[in-house]
Amino acid sequence: MTGSMLDWCFKKSIWVYHVNAGSCNGCDIEVLDVLTPFYDCERFGIKLVHTPRHADALLVAGPVTRKVRERLMRVYEAVPDPKLVIGIGSCTSGGGIWHDSYATLGGLANVLPVNMFIPGCPPRPEAILYGVAQALGMVPKTVKSQTYKEV
Repeated sequence: MTGSMLDWCFKKSIWVYHVNAGSCNGCDIEVLDVLTPFYDCERFGIKLVHTPRHADALLVAGPVTRKVRERLMRVYEAVPDPKLVIGIGSCTSGGGIWHDSYATLGGLANVLPVNMFIPGCPPRPEAILYGVAQALGMVPKTVKSQTYKEV
């Protein structure tokens, strides 16, 4: 998705839908922490919605398990275009400690196109807010984008 498209679509607010793709719940707890009044993500226009049909972005936590893959694809297809996919935690980027498990498919990029990864195990709430703000273009990116392919 181009930068100008993001500027046009998500300049005021973004509605997110949170998906657990097989995580240990560490990242889920941090996402819930972001929603508390202490961090108050709604001041940045970030709002959690309860259906993917209302969402602009998916926040996905955990390595993608074989059991979750089909449901995750249905959730992704239910989100209207244009959409963002943000992977939260180390498990989404490469599978984490379950990278070679028979029950997982590895990182999220093996299943869905990912716009941004927020690293950490689990990432701090500040990092989640900063990552979503970077994906929206609210703050400048400080690291050059790099793409790696699993062999």
